[in-house]
Amino acid sequence: MTYAAERLYEEAAYVAYHFHWALDDILDLEHPTRLRFVEEIAKINRRISGEG
Repeated sequence: MTYAAERLYEEAAYVAYHFHWALDDILDLEHPTRLRFVEEIAKINRRISGEG
């Protein structure tokens, strides 16, 4: 199964926006690791906005 390109772009953009990491560095991450960063960024954003 291949990972949808649209979802990959969304994840990469999200991590790059928040952490200012280079695209190559983000794409070098294994999928589960990249997803973990996405989840952790989302938690931080929810905490900052008072949602959790």
